[in-house]
Amino acid sequence: MQTISVIGGTGELGSGLAMRWARAGLPVIIGSRDAGRAREAADELNKVSGNNLARGMDNMAAAQAGDIVVLTVKFDHYRDTLAQLKPALQGKIMVDTTVPLVPPKVAKVQLPPEGCAAVIGQEIVGENCAVVSAFQNVSAASLKHDNAKCDVLITGNDPEAREQVVALAEAAGFKGWHAGPLANSAAAEALTSLLIFMNKKYKSYHAGIAVTGLDED
Repeated sequence: MQTISVIGGTGELGSGLAMRWARAGLPVIIGSRDAGRAREAADELNKVSGNNLARGMDNMAAAQAGDIVVLTVKFDHYRDTLAQLKPALQGKIMVDTTVPLVPPKVAKVQLPPEGCAAVIGQEIVGENCAVVSAFQNVSAASLKHDNAKCDVLITGNDPEAREQVVALAEAAGFKGWHAGPLANSAAAEALTSLLIFMNKKYKSYHAGIAVTGLDED
């Protein structure tokens, strides 16, 4: 069984995803810049999930120990974090949840000159790490609710790596969709600002997306 390391796992998105995977029976490592804080978060997660599948480590140790590494850090720390973790990511799948939000206007789409965060990430870690972009449109608040529904757009240049992330999305209780090469992550990343705007407009925290017309039935 593959171990999932969540870098930035003490944050809202990272901890929410880790909780769902632990409840689904997947071994999870919580990564943080503060190893003590990561261990505390893992202990709490084990209590909530009713098992002992979570461990806490500093970010580098977590990236080294995980089979699949999920990055859930803010864009401000994105480049530095990936540059530090690059050696530990070689030969692995890295699931990139990053959105290039530019405060204070986070409800306005402001993609970087490179096109999107995921493309930047692939350039930093190199081709020996399969970057797969996902979970940008899942509200962190929604992860706390068992009945929360949101489809997940999954992009990446390696179809087999994408398929593994589709399975991860479904283990977390969401429907995952293959959405093409990594450059297409620009669409998912841009959608986040639209959803933030809609949450503010309609006084919610749970706006997500649903793909229609592709039901296998």
